[in-house]
Amino acid sequence: MPDPLGGLAYTWPFYAAALIGYLLGAIPFGLVLTRLAGLGDIRGLGSGNIGATNVLRTGHKGLAAATLALDAAKGGLAFAAGYAWFGPDIAVLAAGGAFLGHLFPVWLKFRGGKGVATFLGILLAAAWPAGLATCATWLGVAALTRFSSLAALVAALAAPVYVWFLADWQRTELAAAMAVLIFLRHHGNIRRLLKGREPRIGGTRK
Repeated sequence: MPDPLGGLAYTWPFYAAALIGYLLGAIPFGLVLTRLAGLGDIRGLGSGNIGATNVLRTGHKGLAAATLALDAAKGGLAFAAGYAWFGPDIAVLAAGGAFLGHLFPVWLKFRGGKGVATFLGILLAAAWPAGLATCATWLGVAALTRFSSLAALVAALAAPVYVWFLADWQRTELAAAMAVLIFLRHHGNIRRLLKGREPRIGGTRK
């Protein structure tokens, strides 16, 4: 007997996972927290980004830490919930949706963050040994160079390799896709790094 729903009865969980993940990822915690703290619109400061690095430029380390934690948590939650309820396929779609939601939030005219914290949160939930290795890479490069963007780029480049050795091909594909988007979102930082104009952690951007 033909399926009157055209297969929708079997595929709807995949669409729902991607949509719910996207809506979760699209919550702009950096913007919300700075506004609640009476600091105005974070998009008018520094790089104009809504992520933790730009929140740090307000001088409020606690807000920056909270932004980092919440942006990571929404990615991790998307993967963990999808995995617990429906398995790895749904988890990957939910995590991918959360990552895209952070980068392109509908509430902010699709102008979101650069995805590093959400990327790390997803990796920690999807393959925690690879996630820890990626976090250690970010911390090591950031400590040596004091360039947050360079640390993010090196960590993103290394992450799919870590996942390849410590998890499976499906999660490696997810890590690689997110790494490509991180590089694309950091195109301006890459140009400034090459020109020696990229601000260091703790510095200000004019």
